[in-house]
This record gives sequence, C-alpha cells and structure tokens, in this order.
Amino acid sequence: MSAGKMHADELDIDVSLVGRLLAAQFPQWADLPIEPVHSTGTDNAIYRLGDDMAVRLPRIHGATGQVEKEHQWLPRLAPLLPLAIPVPLAKGMPAEGYPWHWSIYQWLEGENATIERIADPRQAATELAQFVAALQRIDPAGGPPPGANNSFRGVPLAMRDSLTRAAIATLHSTLDADAVTATWEAALQVRAWNGPAVWLHGDLLSGNLLAQKGRLSAVIDFGCLGVGDPACDVMVAWTYLSAEAREAFRAALPVDDATWARGRGWALSFGLIALPYYKISNPVLSGIARHAIDEALADHERAA
Repeated sequence: MSAGKMHADELDIDVSLVGRLLAAQFPQWADLPIEPVHSTGTDNAIYRLGDDMAVRLPRIHGATGQVEKEHQWLPRLAPLLPLAIPVPLAKGMPAEGYPWHWSIYQWLEGENATIERIADPRQAATELAQFVAALQRIDPAGGPPPGANNSFRGVPLAMRDSLTRAAIATLHSTLDADAVTATWEAALQVRAWNGPAVWLHGDLLSGNLLAQKGRLSAVIDFGCLGVGDPACDVMVAWTYLSAEAREAFRAALPVDDATWARGRGWALSFGLIALPYYKISNPVLSGIARHAIDEALADHERAA
C-alpha cells in the first residue's frame, strides 16, 4: 500500500484535482482558497473551500453511494436533530479523471470533540444520548437498510461473527484472546433486535463529533447512515465515553437492557476489526479501537 493511504484501492486526490473540478463545474467558487482537512475519516477526502464550505470526495468505490444518500436524507434529518449536521449545497459530477460524484457542504465550525476537549463529559454524554434518541424517533420509512452502502452498520450482531473471530485470531499476541472471545460470545447470546428498524448515524467516533468552547456542537460524516438495530449507535458509550460518562449516557437514552448489551458487543466487534486494519495507516482510529476493546472488556467483567 502506498505511503499515506489507508486502503489498497484508494484514489489519488489532491488540491489540484479539486481546483479543476470546481473550475469546470462551479466556477462561482473556483477562486476561493482550497485547503486539505486532515481528519481520521477513512472513506472520503475533505477540503475546506473558502471560509464556509467543504468539498468531500469519496476515496474508494465502496464510499460512492454515500453521496446520493446524504443529499437525499440530510436536509430532511437536520431540522429534527438537537445538534448541527452537515447540509449539502451542491453535487459534483465525475470529471477531470475523477470517476465518481462528489459533494460541496456548508462548513461547520468546531474541533474534533476528543474527550480531553470536553469541559463536562457527563453533560456531553447526555447531549449525545439526546441526539441518538432524536435520530431514532424520526420516521425511518424509505431509509436505506444496512448493507455495503453503510459498512453494514445496524445488521444483526451475529452477522459480524466471522469477521470478529478472524480479528481475534489476528490479535492473539496483543490481547487476551480468551477474555475477548468470552465477551464476544456473551454478546451473541443477547436477544436480537425484533422491533422496527431505526435511523442510525453508524459511526459516532470522536472524529465525527465537533465541539466548540468545550461543548458538543455538531455531528458530521453520515457515510454510515442507515436504518437498523438501535444498538449500533449505542456503541458510542464504549468507543468514546468513560465508565462515569457512560452512566449519564444510559440514563438519558431510552433503550432496553438487551440493546445496551448488544451495543457493548458492537463496540467490541468494531474495535477488534479496526485495530489491526488501521494500526499503521490511522493511529488515531487504532487508538479509538483499542479504547473500545478495553472499555467493553472491563464493562463486561463488571456486569458479569
């Protein structure tokens, strides 16, 4: 894999390409400065355009379906949510050697909401739970079911079994494989979701949360948007929060015990699969994965 790339099939995207695409398709914005945005996101390249816009281009073929999905749904979801989310302004066409559709969004101010930048983690946990609850209340009719278009976020947990066990085998030298396997198998024993599918962000990691003045202000990157098992978004309690903040999150989120336990299983599975894949190419995401594993294991032991 080339240096600086996270995927073997990733396209080469740079400021020059973005400038050419803008000049040909949106000449009214072609003279604005273009700056690459360094993010922990894995599917899209992002460039700041002027002061109040962003250009977002899929890096890999698997992310190309996100463009149409976000243009269709984000304007409908935005007015119903308690935190700001990106609203698309324009859709670009394939051109200049770039093979896929791409997007221009309004720019949302803020910095990555790493837990160190949050003034009151319990307050942030409560606000995050309120965001998830609001998203889950929105009518899911017509929403995209989980599948390749959203990295299978929201599928039944059992569908992740083979990939999760393969990851455990890969990590046997760095993790307690017996403890991890026992925690994963406990999650698989939890009752599967049999209620209606709900809207999911699917990727509530710190890199997709923005903060201003120490408080959560926005949720970005809806590439994993879909409708499915609500436990998928509950996993943020372990991928992002500490044990103390997790208590506040649960108190503010109306989910049953089984959904909570599946959320812990989701966090463990996510961490196990992401850790070896991004260990070299994306150390920040690899660190989030390790946090999710450690928190899920410790929490399972407390609950046992």
